[in-house]
Amino acid sequence: MIKYINETVEYLQEKGFKSPEIGIILGTGLGQLINEVEIIEEVSYNHIPNFPTATVEFHKGKLIYGTLEGKTVIVMQGRFHLYEGYTLQDVTYPVRVMEKLGIKTLLVSNASGAINLDYKKGELMLIDDHINLQGGSPLAFKGVETLGERFADMSAPYNLEINSKFKAIAKANNITLHEGVYASVVGPQLETRAEYRMLKLIGADAVGMSTVPEIIVANHLNLKVAAVSVLTDECDPDNLKPVDISEIIAMAGKAEPDMITLFKDLIKSL
Repeated sequence: MIKYINETVEYLQEKGFKSPEIGIILGTGLGQLINEVEIIEEVSYNHIPNFPTATVEFHKGKLIYGTLEGKTVIVMQGRFHLYEGYTLQDVTYPVRVMEKLGIKTLLVSNASGAINLDYKKGELMLIDDHINLQGGSPLAFKGVETLGERFADMSAPYNLEINSKFKAIAKANNITLHEGVYASVVGPQLETRAEYRMLKLIGADAVGMSTVPEIIVANHLNLKVAAVSVLTDECDPDNLKPVDISEIIAMAGKAEPDMITLFKDLIKSL
């Protein structure tokens, strides 16, 4: 894997991706932050050596390098998921590449369903902790110790200092920002009523199909990491209605201005 990472990094450096400070992964329906970035270089995933390709129609599939609030950033416009047929190593490969390019902080966004019924769709949730229900680990491969500590500590996977800043920014801007536990499942099917009840019992406040693998690898690489979910639907097993994916995308878009405010103000403060 080191050989592949080095090939990818060399290609991107030749394209002008020089010493980014912050990596950003944009989740489902959350691509508009790109409009705030002063773009220096961009490249499609399918042109990058050894990179996976985004196959989900609402994930754009571009790696973007530029400046945002005075900081050099590298932005993934579109991410990869297990449900696309990728391995956990594929899904997290871009995190390893961004770290090798130079990032010290990783900010992640996603769309998720609210298990905690005190949380409403269109609101945001700061991830304080997570539950990995994806059936594997992105660190479970031969040779992982050459890339970092095999037994990565996960006692505090989300950076407390960054989370405190997010909460202060939300308060200053009158943005509803819950704090809770995110459960990551494989998908792509949505959950049954029984599964929603199980998720609530084990302590999840929201559920989605991404993020946790990237967070694990970011911790493996000693990056500072934080993640925010847009709550796009309410998962009430006693009043469950069929989900319309287009409605989920629309709800993510509705909440996106608040997400952009959080990310921009945070980056300004780092």
